Amino acid sequence: MQPITRKLYADKVDAWIGKEQIIVLTGQRRVGKSYILKDFMERHKADLHSNFIYINKERKKFDGLKNYEQLNTYIDEQWVKDTHNYILIDEVQEIEGWEKSVRSYRLEDNTDILITGSNSKMLSSELSTLLGGRYQEINVQSLSYQEFLQFHHLMEGDDALWQYINYGGLPGLIQIGLNDEDLVWDYIKGVYHTVMLKDIVERNSIRNISFLHTLLRYFADTIGKLNSLNNISKFMKSQGQDVAVKSIASYLGFFKDAYLLSSVERYDIHGKKLLESNEKLYFGDVGLRNLIAGGEREGDIEKIIENIVYQQLLRMGYTVHIGQLRAGEVDFVCTKSNERIYVQVAYLIASKETEEREFGCLDNIKDHYPKYVISMTPFVKRSDRDGITHIGLREFLNNGF
Repeated sequence: MQPITRKLYADKVDAWIGKEQIIVLTGQRRVGKSYILKDFMERHKADLHSNFIYINKERKKFDGLKNYEQLNTYIDEQWVKDTHNYILIDEVQEIEGWEKSVRSYRLEDNTDILITGSNSKMLSSELSTLLGGRYQEINVQSLSYQEFLQFHHLMEGDDALWQYINYGGLPGLIQIGLNDEDLVWDYIKGVYHTVMLKDIVERNSIRNISFLHTLLRYFADTIGKLNSLNNISKFMKSQGQDVAVKSIASYLGFFKDAYLLSSVERYDIHGKKLLESNEKLYFGDVGLRNLIAGGEREGDIEKIIENIVYQQLLRMGYTVHIGQLRAGEVDFVCTKSNERIYVQVAYLIASKETEEREFGCLDNIKDHYPKYVISMTPFVKRSDRDGITHIGLREFLNNGF
């Protein structure tokens, strides 16, 4: 299948070419890291002054490359002098001592290196030790709404948005299609079980698998809510699962390492400092979240919208925190360079009471940074209420702020 260019990541990769940095694509399993490598070759193959050395350890052709000495031999055989050599290695962790080769070839003139690795054997937190700090990590997320439309050849509209809210944005669904709901959920279930087995259970030698699933179901039910380890422990005890707070913290770390979950810290807007206690958790892909939570979407639609907005803010390059006020909470405080914005997320603003709640918390912020409310209120158009901009979810996902 011809790779579809994901412009966000194509631009990020291209920006680091020639900067003497090892480019590392990280992210949840099955979010399309391998295809970004293939797309890079496809986009640059017309350059006559380029030589691509591509290794995919999932293909039997490369079974013989088991250690860094064999990797060095293969690269030297494919090397072309007096040209720009690109070394692309997919599933690099399958080669013992791979980091020795990568660090060495980075020192060659006119050479760029792009690698991907499985979360089961190469954690993002380990990269600095392995690569000596001379790398640029690009975190790959599941499809944005616009990419979802492109991948599935959908017309923008309510039906397409509902499919995105329901199924999420795993790129592999392009091979399944969206017409057969059972097949869609079977595919998402397969990805979930692979992530749990390879990236969590096997890597961390977990025995209490039942508790692992129960805990993740708890997180699926409580996205967008403040969590504390003590409260989670109390809830689990009420469900007959007596597990220490320390163990819960470890399990949560495993979920984050696999990119199933990401945590968002609280930020004291008045005191202008991060708060140490409690955090919110969001899923890397809402389709996986919906599979784990089960049931219909109508009952928890606001949680899912908040998760989708959070992921989109990350794609837009923002660092995101939860805003803490003396009299309430702001969903997201977003910063980028010297820019700051405040974002509140709601499902429907259909009453004066809801309007006062969602807009009122932003009214309590007395600085002059931009403030936004994002909702799915029908027929909402971009509007302004005392300096606070109200945007429909579809407009935000298509056009940003």
